[in-house]
Amino acid sequence: MGPHPAVAAIRLAVRRVLHDLLTEHHRAPAAVPHALAHEPSPPPLVLVACSGGADSMALASALAFESPKLGIRAGGVTVDHGLQAGSDLRAAEVVQRLRELGLDPVDSVAVTVGRAGGPEAAARDARYAALDTAAERHGAAAVLLGHTRDDQAETVLLGLARGSGIRSLSGMAAVSGAGGRYRRPFLELDRQTARKACMVQSLPVWDDPHNADPAYTRSRLRHEGLPALEKALGKGVVEALARTAQLSRDDADALDSWAAQAETTVRDAAGQLECAKLYALPPAVRRRVLRRAAIAAGAPAGSLFARHIEEVDRLITGWRGQGAINLPGKVVAQRQGGRLVIRQG
Repeated sequence: MGPHPAVAAIRLAVRRVLHDLLTEHHRAPAAVPHALAHEPSPPPLVLVACSGGADSMALASALAFESPKLGIRAGGVTVDHGLQAGSDLRAAEVVQRLRELGLDPVDSVAVTVGRAGGPEAAARDARYAALDTAAERHGAAAVLLGHTRDDQAETVLLGLARGSGIRSLSGMAAVSGAGGRYRRPFLELDRQTARKACMVQSLPVWDDPHNADPAYTRSRLRHEGLPALEKALGKGVVEALARTAQLSRDDADALDSWAAQAETTVRDAAGQLECAKLYALPPAVRRRVLRRAAIAAGAPAGSLFARHIEEVDRLITGWRGQGAINLPGKVVAQRQGGRLVIRQG
């Protein structure tokens, strides 16, 4: 008799990601001395980011089961955000659970959460910085994240509420981070599948009270917004939003590729952007070219919003002799003699 369907589903999702990582590992040239060039490279290490919640515990259990069969080393890391009393004790419990699953190495990393961008964004920034550091310290090929299809649907709705562009509506990528470090095997699985997998395997899970705290936007969306949408529109909203994310990502990738190619055609011999050629581009492509140019000039991507690009775009489409536009990172955009100059102020 095979495993429970929920357990089989999480294992299959992780197995696919591990196969991808092995393929990439074997294709990558080994950085070893010539004398050792014919020796097999050591097996890759994959870490799981685990909070102790159902999604990440299910992911950890699947990684522990699948990795030995593929000759992959598997470890884990839990991040203590220090936002709740006893968080250090909970992190120690997660470390113990991961070790009991057979994962090694296992780290607990304490971080200090700032305030930039609000509490949720600040916690996320601190968490990813800690995961990056852990991956680099251990030389990990990848870090697995337990985001599910439900998380993807929430992310799409949050982007929609902010009035963001198609890239934001594309949600979370299955592969992201520097060099494809972060992998999300569960984006096509719902949250209940992960919780069921933990239950049938008798895996203890921790439910973060912040996930039910209405002070947090994502929590309100999860417990009030999405249920209201399902009540009004019927079941299948989560699946439809996740499908929207994938379609949006495909479109955004295509537009980004178009913009990268177009950028080379709208510059003069000196490398300056020509306003007339920019004007001839479709708006979606032109704005991407402007965004790329602003980032190249030093504007931080995370601080460069649609309103900034719209103001720069008006130097092209609504030129009335207006002055320079100030952008994040002390970058200035101004029109000079038919050219758009974007540089450090």
